Amino acid sequence: MEIDILFCGVCHSDLHTGRNEWHNTIYPFVPGHEIVGRVTRVGGSVTKFKSGDDVAVGVMVDTCRTCPNCRAGQEQYCLSIPVYTYNSEDKYLGGTTFGGYSSSIVVDEDFVFRVPAGLDPAATAPLLCAGITTYSPLRHWKVGPNHKVGVVGLGGLGHMGVKFAHALGAHVVLFTTSPGKAADGLRLGAHEIVVSKNQDEMKKHLGSFDFLLDTVSADHDINAYLQLLKLDGTLALVGAPERPLPVAAFSVIPLRRSLAGSSIGGLAETQEMLDFCAKHGFAADIEITPIQKINEAWERMLKQDVKYRFVIDMATLKSEPAVG
Repeated sequence: MEIDILFCGVCHSDLHTGRNEWHNTIYPFVPGHEIVGRVTRVGGSVTKFKSGDDVAVGVMVDTCRTCPNCRAGQEQYCLSIPVYTYNSEDKYLGGTTFGGYSSSIVVDEDFVFRVPAGLDPAATAPLLCAGITTYSPLRHWKVGPNHKVGVVGLGGLGHMGVKFAHALGAHVVLFTTSPGKAADGLRLGAHEIVVSKNQDEMKKHLGSFDFLLDTVSADHDINAYLQLLKLDGTLALVGAPERPLPVAAFSVIPLRRSLAGSSIGGLAETQEMLDFCAKHGFAADIEITPIQKINEAWERMLKQDVKYRFVIDMATLKSEPAVG
């Protein structure tokens, strides 16, 4: 099915891949895996969508569909590795897949999601990566009422983690290095703010958390957070620092603590996440940018100068170049 792209979120992965920082980029390259658009044409075998439907495309556009993980609805962990929306081998046309910094895209209907009524289409775009990346671990570890949950970092991922944890009924504590983010953290749904550089504030929470969602991609002391977990508590990494994080054995051995990781969600869980956002009346906090200023957006993203996710208005792809 062919989709006219209306909005595309800007993910840190776009920048890493665009600049070949992961040493796997195949040029020419088109990033973008947080796509919201409208169906313009469907193939003869399409049954789930029709022209005019508002839809979304996320990080994957295909998997093997036959391995145990795919059959279990965990397509994001496909043992043959998913076909990603960009910079993956295109099994049908040859070459590589091109992403959402484009006017249109053709995707198999099984990897397309329905955008629920009531969701702002621009603010929905980041849900396809930042949203599902934080929703999936919260659901997997069954976060809910009577749970004390910490979210480490308030950026593109962290701000969604706070929203989801709050909506799931948990007591939410935001950890940030920036005291200036406290007001925003409370607005987004945190019940408490801890400035992680303040050792006295950190000590107050030792051994008390059921679950911690670590969204930070910069180097940081993971042991300081592991020590906040209670018996059988889990810290799940969704941020990906460039260098390995040293983990002290006695940060996890006492109280049987777990250090885990999590990727995006599967297909059914991604649709569930979109429906959850519609039910609870929220999406991502965004700043819309024209495609002509994408380099500026990437530089600002590196400086964390965005609240909290850039989204490209793809109508600007057809407009005159922006001035300045």
